[in-house]
Amino acid sequence: MWQAKTLELIAMHPLDSGELYQIVLQVWTDIFRSGIGSKPFQIGVDLFPAPQIMGFFLHELIPLELEQRYPTLWRRGQTSEEKDLIYIPDDTFSIEIKTSSSARNIYGNRSYAQVGAVSKKSKSGYYLAINFQKFAPKITEPQITQVRFGWIDHDDWLGQASATGQQARLSPAVERYKLLPLPIEK
Repeated sequence: MWQAKTLELIAMHPLDSGELYQIVLQVWTDIFRSGIGSKPFQIGVDLFPAPQIMGFFLHELIPLELEQRYPTLWRRGQTSEEKDLIYIPDDTFSIEIKTSSSARNIYGNRSYAQVGAVSKKSKSGYYLAINFQKFAPKITEPQITQVRFGWIDHDDWLGQASATGQQARLSPAVERYKLLPLPIEK
């Protein structure tokens, strides 16, 4: 049931899932081809950033790529009240981007699971979930391991049992049926 609804929501989305998948892969490749500083230093050769930094690059560069391609349709979120990628004609199609070096899971911060909490932005909506390998002694060229897209509702997020826990997660069923692997075969 969830998977059929997710496919319907993805089909309604103005961004082609195949193009979205290609953009993720292109941006990941661009991160490793770019130089930083006057030398220039390269990620994966001279610099081996923590997963949070690699996720930050994806989080920032994917919206910039879409904004560059379609300046009248897409823009990067500019405030904490906005999703990460804004669809200018209709905010319903805006996208939240989540990244993780976990093999299969995506996480949010604690506020994603808090019921009744006043939130700066809606936690329900379209999500682009990207999992990638982290740098390790035998992994000097980390890869994207999966790219998923779908609709997550605010109440799909589960908080940690501890009141001070900082993480929210999704159930295996939500991850499987509400975030579908890209590209979607038509």
